[in-house]
Amino acid sequence: MDADLVLEGGGVKGIGLVGAYSVLKNEGYDFHRIAGTSAGSIVGALIAAGMSVADLEETMHEVDYTKFEDAGFFEQHLGRVAAGAHLLFEKGIYKGDYLHSWLDGLLGDLGKRRFGDLKIDDPGGSMAPEQRYKLVVMTSDVTRGELVRFPWHYALYGKDPDDQLVADAVRCSMSIPFFFEPVKFQYQGKDGPQDSYMVDGGMLSNFPIDAFDRTDGHPPRWPTFGIKLSARPGAAQQQHKFEVNGVLTLAKSMLGTMTSFYDQIHVDEECVVKRTMFVDTTGVKSTDFHLDQATQQGLYSNGQQAATAFLKTWDFQQYLA
Repeated sequence: MDADLVLEGGGVKGIGLVGAYSVLKNEGYDFHRIAGTSAGSIVGALIAAGMSVADLEETMHEVDYTKFEDAGFFEQHLGRVAAGAHLLFEKGIYKGDYLHSWLDGLLGDLGKRRFGDLKIDDPGGSMAPEQRYKLVVMTSDVTRGELVRFPWHYALYGKDPDDQLVADAVRCSMSIPFFFEPVKFQYQGKDGPQDSYMVDGGMLSNFPIDAFDRTDGHPPRWPTFGIKLSARPGAAQQQHKFEVNGVLTLAKSMLGTMTSFYDQIHVDEECVVKRTMFVDTTGVKSTDFHLDQATQQGLYSNGQQAATAFLKTWDFQQYLA
């Protein structure tokens, strides 16, 4: 059975995505295209590259998440008290190099390092030629104030999408503001070359459920399933509240509010709810990189339960109607 898949961002909570995906795959679904933000782009990249369910589960459980907190220059030389200096000069506390090299290595083992390795034929689809890839990664260009979809939008920056590393795009999407250094791009502006800074795609769309919706007025050929790492509609009172006691916590609370607001507007729509699995993440935060094994297994099991419950009532013909 064919389907498309959209994976919400959520940092370490992405283990829940793997649990839900394992159920869908075991029920016979093959995914034509995958869209993801932040952690969703990591899992999506590995799925698009052909990693098996068993290997994906093992990879997400065995990776040492604490290594994602790789120190920058100031911390290496001055200790953790210099995190503020690194944030000031590098625009983020951690470099994100380990995440990039870890993912690039896995994709290299699968023979799918570049977006050119993920091109697809799409007869009967409505996507433009530059959008015919198995994977699309969401990131936010905070200089231009735009949601950027890679590889679809590499031409805006004068880059050939086929030549770009998938890990580069995922690293952009994972650039949680203040936490990881943003990724700098250049584009040709009216007054010459201009710098652009890429940060977490969740700032503008953490759950791009409409990424593959048809644009020609025809009904979809197959479903697009969404896996969301947050509360169901109507459960807003249960969402995380932010404690503000300084400049940094104020900035982080504004970011958290902005990240959830855009998608919350749309997730209340019936056509979104009907095709979305809502995974209970048990209060885990995106940057809880010191998760113990029991919590990791709990997230994975919650993902499985969400997908199992979803499939019991899923009816594609009813959804179309």
